[in-house]
Amino acid sequence: MSDTRRRVKVYTLNEDRQWDDRGTGHVSSTFVERLKGISLLVRAESDGSLLLESKISPNTAYQKQQDTLIVWSEADNYDLALSFQEKAGCDEIWEKICQVQGKDPALDITQDPIDESEEERFEEIQETSHLVELPPCELSRLEEIADLVTSVLSSPIRREKLALALMSEGYIKKLLGLFRVCEDLDNREGLHHLYEIVRGVLFLNKAALFEVMFSDDCIMDVVGCLEYDPALVQPKRHREFLTKTAKFKEVIPITDSELRQKIHQTYRVQYIQDIILPTPSVFEENFLSTLTSFIFFNKVEIVSMLQEDEKFLTEVFAQLTDEATEDSKRRELVNFVKEFCAFSQTLQPQNRDAFFKTLANLGILPALEIVMGMDDLQVRAAATDIFSYLVEFSPSMVREFVMQEPQQTDDDVLLINVVIKQMICDSDPELGGAVQLMGLLRTLIDPENMLASTNKTEKTEFLSFFYKYCMHVLTAPLLANTAHDKSSKDNFQTAQLLALILELLTFCVEHHTYHIKTYIMNKDLLRRVLVLMNSKHTFLALCALRFMRRIIGLKDEYYNRYIIKGNLFEPVINALLDNGTRYNLLNSAIIELFEFIKVEDIKSLIAHIVDNFYKALESIEYVQTFKGLKGRYEQEKDRQSQRLNRYRRDARSLDEDEELWFNDDDDDDDGEAVEKRMEDDFSDTYGKYMEAKKDMKLSFGHLLQRTGSDKFKHLASHLTLIIL
Repeated sequence: MSDTRRRVKVYTLNEDRQWDDRGTGHVSSTFVERLKGISLLVRAESDGSLLLESKISPNTAYQKQQDTLIVWSEADNYDLALSFQEKAGCDEIWEKICQVQGKDPALDITQDPIDESEEERFEEIQETSHLVELPPCELSRLEEIADLVTSVLSSPIRREKLALALMSEGYIKKLLGLFRVCEDLDNREGLHHLYEIVRGVLFLNKAALFEVMFSDDCIMDVVGCLEYDPALVQPKRHREFLTKTAKFKEVIPITDSELRQKIHQTYRVQYIQDIILPTPSVFEENFLSTLTSFIFFNKVEIVSMLQEDEKFLTEVFAQLTDEATEDSKRRELVNFVKEFCAFSQTLQPQNRDAFFKTLANLGILPALEIVMGMDDLQVRAAATDIFSYLVEFSPSMVREFVMQEPQQTDDDVLLINVVIKQMICDSDPELGGAVQLMGLLRTLIDPENMLASTNKTEKTEFLSFFYKYCMHVLTAPLLANTAHDKSSKDNFQTAQLLALILELLTFCVEHHTYHIKTYIMNKDLLRRVLVLMNSKHTFLALCALRFMRRIIGLKDEYYNRYIIKGNLFEPVINALLDNGTRYNLLNSAIIELFEFIKVEDIKSLIAHIVDNFYKALESIEYVQTFKGLKGRYEQEKDRQSQRLNRYRRDARSLDEDEELWFNDDDDDDDGEAVEKRMEDDFSDTYGKYMEAKKDMKLSFGHLLQRTGSDKFKHLASHLTLIIL
């Protein structure tokens, strides 16, 4: 038996009703002593580890879908699926499951998935011990068929029986044939019955029926039936939209007919689920779970097939970056890549990892650098979406690319600078695109997602790169707007943009320490930011205040001295006084700033504020903040005075002790004895010193004779002089 026949992917359904990929391996069915029964085993093809060990329980409901899927539930809210590479392998395992449970392999489900009491189950089995008998597929019997289909939806067993009946004798295709007849005759009553029938058949939730209904020759008739909702006065024109409005554009010709068919099918089925079918009620949500799975696995297959076609993707990126490509063509190519990335979100992490690495190898980032700088708004918007997928997937991959750029291009066309300029030049009055780009920039400069990198120097290297090549582009609008100690533009859109820039700079203050500190000092950035405290837009003044609050929150004396030297509290206090008695957010934020300084007892700032501004602030009595600052100031002055007095007192005591020592009336004889002893000691010490010096001089002379070096002679002569 070949390996590919038993090659499977293991999926589990998560809480969000999305399928999680647990890995790829090879499945087998064997007796497991520990579980005491025949079990399904899946071993990973990478390392042979056990991905799945599941006993085939006699009471578990297994479902076979789309010829290559087997789905079942092992416990409440724990669904499993095996996706086979080949139909033959799926059939073999399905036969084994049916053999263990004693079921007919021709069935697509082995058990009723709904637990019922024995009495209810017995009664229902008695009612449905035989296949549901469908009325003849005739115009006159459509109402009867519709009643039958809608009546079985409440019973899982009867739904199963009806599905088997519909699969026999091509009943679905006969019904769709009647639809064409009814539409030709404009038989509205019959069309309304067909709507109920097709909707009910979809709610049977059977993959085998979906395979028929969504085939190329049936799906448009299914859509047609769903246009005739009895609740609507006029039918919807879904087919017209799908065939005329929604055009399938092959940006690069797709030669694989199976892939093209799969793309068409997936789009149309997604349209049926999202647009045509009404939002399911709480009781109907599970009726379409198989439809959701059908779309999910189709998307996985499409992405895999496109990813494997290297010739196709290479051609896409070649045309995308070719200067000769027409703008309309480039727009289609960008939109294709955007949809391609959107489809990739259905992939699980390991497959998505391979997907984006493929795009990176094909040159997705250089291509984005070109298209994000284009004038076409649609192209730029689509390119931004693609960029967001890449940043979300791997910020490190993007950072690695941009750090290599200065070696081969000018600063103006660096990818990050292109992104910043697009943010700055966003024409949307609400700056929707700018907000999105600002979030992406923050992700790229966030040290938190650099820590786990295998490259330990990534943080230092990238931040150095960013502040050298990009920071001046980011702050250019801010510096230009505050050049003359007042805001040159104070319209709403400019204020919004400056608020975004300040939000990013505030983030830098919190996370970048050294780099942003150096930049603030060199550019006198805080002074320029505080000019915006005069803005008529309160939200912008609050952004400027928040920037200063983050700086003070660091309690860094380097920053504190900068603030004191520049007298940078003045615009804040002026804003507080200008705000008057209004009790608003600006008032509260400014008071909170001073309260923080008081509580944290930042002495240098307290002294500066009280010395320079207390007279202006002492009249504010509705909070005790400023009186508290004055109190802290006085306490510190008292402590300093006490310390100074203690120092003076200690110095005075020392002077008195010295005076007493010098005034001590010693005996003259004792003084002479001491003087005589000191003279004798000095004579002995001086004699020993001269003898040692003589020996050292002789040693240097001897060394000088042994060496012929002029340099050493010069050095030795100097040393000899020093010793002498």
